[in-house]
Amino acid sequence: MAILPLLLCLLPLAPASSPPQSATPSLCPRRCRCQTQSLPLSVLCPGAGLLFVPPSLDRRAAELRLADNFIASVRRRDLANMTGLLHLSLSRNTIRHVAAGAFADLRALRALHLDGNRLTSLGEGQLRGLVNLRHLILSNNQLAALAASALDDCAETLEDLDLSYNNLEQLPWEALGRLGNVNTLGLDHNLLASVPAGAFSRLHKLARLDMTSNRLTTIPPDPLFSRLPLLARPRGSPASALVLAFGGNPLHCNCELVWLRRLAREDDLEACASPPALGGRYFWAVGEEEFVCEPPVVTHRSPPLAVPAGRPAALRCRAVGDPEPRVRWVSPQGRLLGNSSRARAFPNGTLELLVTEPGDGGIFTCIAANAAGEATAAVELTVGPPPPPQLANSTSCDPPRDGDPDALTPPSAASASAKAADTGPPTDRGVQVTEHGATAALVQWPDQRPIPGIRMYQIQYNSSADDILVYRMIPADSRSFLLTDLASGRAYDLCVLAVYEDSATGLTATRPVGCARFSTEPALRPCGAPHAPFLGGTMIIALGGVIVASVLVFIFVLLMRYKVHGGQPPGKAKTPAPVSSVCSQTNGALGPTPTPAPPAPEPAALRAHTVVQLDCEPWGPGHEPVGP
Repeated sequence: MAILPLLLCLLPLAPASSPPQSATPSLCPRRCRCQTQSLPLSVLCPGAGLLFVPPSLDRRAAELRLADNFIASVRRRDLANMTGLLHLSLSRNTIRHVAAGAFADLRALRALHLDGNRLTSLGEGQLRGLVNLRHLILSNNQLAALAASALDDCAETLEDLDLSYNNLEQLPWEALGRLGNVNTLGLDHNLLASVPAGAFSRLHKLARLDMTSNRLTTIPPDPLFSRLPLLARPRGSPASALVLAFGGNPLHCNCELVWLRRLAREDDLEACASPPALGGRYFWAVGEEEFVCEPPVVTHRSPPLAVPAGRPAALRCRAVGDPEPRVRWVSPQGRLLGNSSRARAFPNGTLELLVTEPGDGGIFTCIAANAAGEATAAVELTVGPPPPPQLANSTSCDPPRDGDPDALTPPSAASASAKAADTGPPTDRGVQVTEHGATAALVQWPDQRPIPGIRMYQIQYNSSADDILVYRMIPADSRSFLLTDLASGRAYDLCVLAVYEDSATGLTATRPVGCARFSTEPALRPCGAPHAPFLGGTMIIALGGVIVASVLVFIFVLLMRYKVHGGQPPGKAKTPAPVSSVCSQTNGALGPTPTPAPPAPEPAALRAHTVVQLDCEPWGPGHEPVGP
């Protein structure tokens, strides 16, 4: 019985111990669900129709889910002071803008989901402060630019980076190469056209690399690929295997992809897009011997140039091959030339000397190189004395610039022979282009029996107005081929190559048979109706001619009528005049003095004039007046 009073005394003390649990009431935004019964706190607002990040968030939350809403931007104050947040999901909103420093207080954040939004770029300050971030999901946006320093704060901790389904044409490869802890890298469904060699060499923990559905024509070998086994599917693969996916790319199956073909793969997505002989074929079904490259062949080069000192000069060199050759220039002194204050090297093989000096003359060497070999050609440049200064009022015209990079000069016969000697195999072995019309040309070449094991011939050609090289594969027993897809009025460069099996290596190789240059005839233009401006101008000229002719006829008629009536107006009758004297001035010469006529009264205005000697002779009917 003594216990009952003791319990009654303790009952009033029980409520006093409960207030500390509810001393700080939690804040939960409307339309959201908040889990505040136990730590960590969670704020769940998926599909709540939110237009912005709710301002009444519990800043102690460790998880914040705002997916499937209509949030358009993330402001600096929206997530301020949320230092304990570990997971943030903003997926499938309409976010176009993230303020710089919007995540600056989220130093504990591990996962950030921004997929399914409308971001177009990611700058250097938008991810600042995420020093512990491990998962960054940016897929299904409209990203076209990624700043090189955007991932600096999380470069050492990031394990999962997803950039798929965006509009990325370029990436900061150097910045991606610093992600030493990344395990999964998603670059699929973008617009990437190339990957630099060694881009992934430092990603030692990379387990999956997805590059499907881009614009890659080749994948350069990387130390990472050669060190780890490559598999296409993660199922059943060892933990150390690298899963590489690259299907859906327009792969150019030449010798640069032999390294990938030699790997043991299980895949059914990849296919060759080019060259034409392999287009559409399953990548893993193409034999290694069919992954061939073609050595460069120089098709254009400048003839010998002579320019005065101080003028620019352009040296041109073009080559074809597979892969596309890279053209470099070597000076007469043996130095490799590039972009400098006095020279510019263009990707199309043109070297422009901005201001020539007397010491620049000599033989320049053009080197075209690719994975199959290289070809060289020589271009001679002569630098003469500077031209004499011209007077300010001189009417002479300046000569055209010898270094104009926009005009191509066809090589002369001498330069063609020099090019044949410089490029190794001669370019004139009987390849002829005959019967070329406006859109067709017949190509003929001699028999190549000295080359054993010829499998086919290949014709490569392109026009002067188009740098795209067109290929045609011809059976081995052919000696001619009719091209029917040419454009009228253009110059074409054409080369014939023999594809044969190299007995030394057992692989397929190519050898140039010869090259030729020809032009198609211009198309006949149909006669059409004259244009409106032409008709208008013709009518104006014709009308003006009629008016002028009418005026001339009118003047001629008046003159004739005036002559017929003897200088009298046409309305008055001409009366015979009496015989009188006609006087003409003789500049002071004295002649026989005629009998003067009775003097007529002179006007007062004529009396003041000086009297001159006049020679007078009679005139009358039948005599024409002399002088006016």
